[in-house]
Amino acid sequence: MTSPRPRRSPLAAGCGCAGIVGVVAAIVLIISLTGWLFSIFQSPVPGPSRQPVPTGLPPAAAQAPPLIDVHAPGRTANNLAEWAAPIAEQTGIDPQAVRAYGNAALIAAESWPTCNLAWNTLAGIGWVETRHGTYSGRTFDPARLDDNGFATPPIIGPALDGSGSFARITDTDGGALDGDTEFDRAVGPMQFIPSSWRIYGRDADGDGRANPQQIDDAALSAANLLCANGRDLATEQGWREAVLSYNRSNDYVVSVRDAAANYALNQPAHR
Repeated sequence: MTSPRPRRSPLAAGCGCAGIVGVVAAIVLIISLTGWLFSIFQSPVPGPSRQPVPTGLPPAAAQAPPLIDVHAPGRTANNLAEWAAPIAEQTGIDPQAVRAYGNAALIAAESWPTCNLAWNTLAGIGWVETRHGTYSGRTFDPARLDDNGFATPPIIGPALDGSGSFARITDTDGGALDGDTEFDRAVGPMQFIPSSWRIYGRDADGDGRANPQQIDDAALSAANLLCANGRDLATEQGWREAVLSYNRSNDYVVSVRDAAANYALNQPAHR
C-alpha cells in the first residue's frame, strides 16, 4: 500500500496534496474536539508548580531522543524506552507514544535533514487528534495502545458523508482501512484519511506494512506530511505552514502549539 520506512536514503518530500489533507484534517479536529469532556477527566489539573506556556512559534523543542540505529530490524522505537519512561510519567503521554514520536523524529532528521522536526510537535498533533491514541469517540470505552502499539479498538472516525459539518468524501480504498465502502473515514491515532495515507503512510515498526492504527507508523507518516515540500520547522513560517497542512485552521495551530510547548516543559498538555 505504501513504501517502506525511509531509513536507507532521504525520500522526496510531499506530493502537493496538502490542501486535501488540510480540509479533511479540519474535519478531524471537529471529531477530536468532541472528546473534550472525556479529556478533562484524563488531563491533570494545573497546579502551582506548573510553568507558564510560551506563545511563540515555533514552540521550543523538547529534550531530544538519544541516537539509535533506526535501520535496525524490528520495532526500533522500543530502543528509546529508557529515554521515554520519565517523559511519559511527567507528561501523561503513553510511553509507547513517546517512543513513537521520538523514533519518528530521529528518522525525519536523517530522511529530511532540513526539516528540523522535534518530537513534541508530533506529540502536540497526537494529543489534539486522539489524545495519543486513547480517544475513540466513546466516553466510557476509550481506546488504548496495545503492547505492539496498535490502537485498541481501532480508531475510526465518522463517515465523511457531507452531513452536518462534514465534507463529502466518497470511498477511495474499498473500505480497506476504514471498513466503509461508501465514504472515507479518518483512521488511527494521527487521524489519516485513506487517500492521504496512500501518499504519506510509512512503516516504522519493522513489520513491512504501513498501518495507520499502529502508533510508530502513524507518527512517522505524520512526520512525512509535516516535512513535505522542503519545510523547515525551526522557523515560524515553516512550522505554521506544516501544522496548517495537517489542518488549515488557526485554532488548530494554537492547540498544537500549546500542547507541544507544554511537552517541551515536561508537563502535561491541557486546555
